[in-house]
Amino acid sequence: MQHISDRADAVVAQIKQYHRLEKKDLVVFTHGHFSIVLVARFLNLPVQMARSFLMSTTGAAVLSYHHRSFEEPVLIGFFSPTMHPSPTCGIDFSQRSEEYQYLELVANVIRFGEVRQDRTGTGTKALFAPQNPLKFTLRDNTLPLLTTKRVFYRGVLEELLWFIAGRTDSKWLSERNVHIWDGNGSTEFLQKRGLGHRREGDLGPVYGFQWRHFGAKYVDADTNYQGQGVDQLAHVIEQIKTNPTDRRILLSAWNPIDLDNMALPPCHILCQFFVSLPTEAEKAQGEKPRLSCQMYQRSCDLGLGVPFNIASYALLTHFIAAVTGCTAEELTLVMGDAHVYLDHVEPLQEQLLREPRTFPTIRWRRAVESIDDIRADDIELVDYAPYGKLDMRMSV
Repeated sequence: MQHISDRADAVVAQIKQYHRLEKKDLVVFTHGHFSIVLVARFLNLPVQMARSFLMSTTGAAVLSYHHRSFEEPVLIGFFSPTMHPSPTCGIDFSQRSEEYQYLELVANVIRFGEVRQDRTGTGTKALFAPQNPLKFTLRDNTLPLLTTKRVFYRGVLEELLWFIAGRTDSKWLSERNVHIWDGNGSTEFLQKRGLGHRREGDLGPVYGFQWRHFGAKYVDADTNYQGQGVDQLAHVIEQIKTNPTDRRILLSAWNPIDLDNMALPPCHILCQFFVSLPTEAEKAQGEKPRLSCQMYQRSCDLGLGVPFNIASYALLTHFIAAVTGCTAEELTLVMGDAHVYLDHVEPLQEQLLREPRTFPTIRWRRAVESIDDIRADDIELVDYAPYGKLDMRMSV
C-alpha cells in the first residue's frame, strides 16, 4: 500500500511541477486501478480512499486546482462510458462497503468545507446539501453501524426506545448509563436556553414527545400525556399495515410552535417510509413487503451525531418492519448542514485511514407485535467487530 502511494506521489509531484513551469493542461495515461490511486493522492487523500472512486479502466478523471492554488487540488468529475468498472480494474466495487460513502463525505468536508462559527463556540468546517445522500441496505437484518470506529450501540438502542416511549427526561437515560443528553439537560444549559424554571433533565417537547403527542400542550417531563396530541408513530404503523402505497407516511419532530420550549431543537427532523409490495409470484414464494426509510437531517455532526443517527433510523425501520409484517429494505439519509467540528478533524483523519469491515446484523430473541412492547434485551447485535473507539468531545 505504501509502495503504490509513493509511486502516485512521485507522479503528482511531476504533474505539479509541469503546471508551474508550463501552465498548460496535461493528459496522464495510467493502467488499471492506479488511476484512482493517482486521483486520491492528487487530492491529498489517504491511498485507502481510492476505493471510494468509481471509474472504469476506459474512463477519465478531470482534476484541477481551486482558484489556481496548487495547495487546493479539486476533482471536477469522472467521465466513463459505463457505470461499472472492467473486471480488469483490480478492485471489485460490487463488494465495496457502504461505509465508504460516509468516509468520503467526511474527507470532502474536511478538505473543502467552509470554516464557520456555531452556537457551541467550537467552530466547524461545513458543506451545505451534499450532492449524494447516504444509502444503506437493511436487507438480511443488516445494521449499518460504522466499523471504522466503535459506535455506542447500547446508547443508540436505549435512546431509540426512549423516543418511542415519548419520554423527555434525560435522567431516564442517565440511569441506564447513557449520558448523551446530560449536557443539554443540565441546569446551566437550561438556564442559557431561558428554561431555568424546569428541573434538571427536563428537555421539553423533544423528539419522542413530537412522535407520540404532536400538538399537545407540554407541561413538564413528569406529566402523563396519554391520549393527548397526534400519535404520529402509531399512525405510521397503521398506514403501513392498511394503506402501504400512501405517500403521506411521515414522522416529524419539527414543530415550530414548540421549538423555544425545547432544550435542543431536533437535528433529524423528518422521515418518510415507503413500502415496496411483492408481486403475486413473490407472494407465492413467501416474500413480504419491503420497508424503506428516508430521513432528512438539518444539522449533521459527522463525527459523533451522524454515525448515531444512521444506526438509530436503521433500527427504527427494523422495528417498524417487525410489527407490520414487512422486511427492512433500505435507509437513505439526506443532509442539510453537514459539518465537522474543528476539534474532531484530527481523530476523523485517523478514522479515514481505516478500512471498513462488514456491518453487523440484528437478531430478534422473540417475536414482537407492538412497537411499545420492544425492550432492549429483545434485540441481539451479531458480529460487530469495529476498530477501537476514537475520542471526540461533544459540543453542547
